[in-house]
Amino acid sequence: MTDTNDYIRKMAASQPLVQPTVRAAIQALGLPAASRGLDAGCGIGLQSLLLAQAVGPNGHVTGLDISAEFLVYAEQMVKESPFAEQISFREGDVRHLPFDDGVFDWAWSSDCVGYGAAMEPSLGLPALKELARVVKPGGTLAIYAWSSETLLPGYPLLEAHLDATAPGLAPFAPGKDPDLHFLRALGWLGEVGLEDVKAQTFVGEAAAPLSDALRQALVELFEMRWPGVEAELSEEDRAEYRRLCLPQSPDLILNDADYYAFFTCTMFSGTVAA
Repeated sequence: MTDTNDYIRKMAASQPLVQPTVRAAIQALGLPAASRGLDAGCGIGLQSLLLAQAVGPNGHVTGLDISAEFLVYAEQMVKESPFAEQISFREGDVRHLPFDDGVFDWAWSSDCVGYGAAMEPSLGLPALKELARVVKPGGTLAIYAWSSETLLPGYPLLEAHLDATAPGLAPFAPGKDPDLHFLRALGWLGEVGLEDVKAQTFVGEAAAPLSDALRQALVELFEMRWPGVEAELSEEDRAEYRRLCLPQSPDLILNDADYYAFFTCTMFSGTVAA
């Protein structure tokens, strides 16, 4: 439960950084007003709120997640929001959706379906087929995930070394089939039979002076992006990582007056064929 609580805290703290790109992606989808959709792998429900806002007061979002603990948090958060009547949650597995065929106008999955396919192939094509199954013909299916970042300006070699570790590569891993990497998803959507398939990338930025909320979001991001990374680093890289990336360091890179970083998230989407 401690790990779950820590994850929830990190997800909530990261919102000032990541929410603008999620909003931009959802806006790009152009979800119909008053439509009904599925947030598959909804986690603690943060994106369910944005999806509900996008479809308006007569629309509805069903959030589904395999974690009962996440859903407890999500339900309480939504209950205290203006969207309490527009969002409901259900426990379930994205690979075996507990819904009839064609019950939703659209389906969305962030950092879930497709993202972890290299570690668990059933999160690739099988899960995409399930999402397509529950969306009406002509409806939209979209998967969205983190795709790149530059967080340590001025230290490209250190950042490259961090990104080349097992935590840095996750959820991909050395030796895995390249076709299971998330950025190969255009092919997956085509295999599922979707039409009008496309990819769009959205850029998020952070520049000094950082607000307290944005600074904390970046602190959490460093920890989430490179968890337990020190064991794989050289002695020199380990010392630089500790100096630049740990919040207690006086040389934390976020303290720099000219700090600037950016990241990208990529969305793959298509239309369910008749």
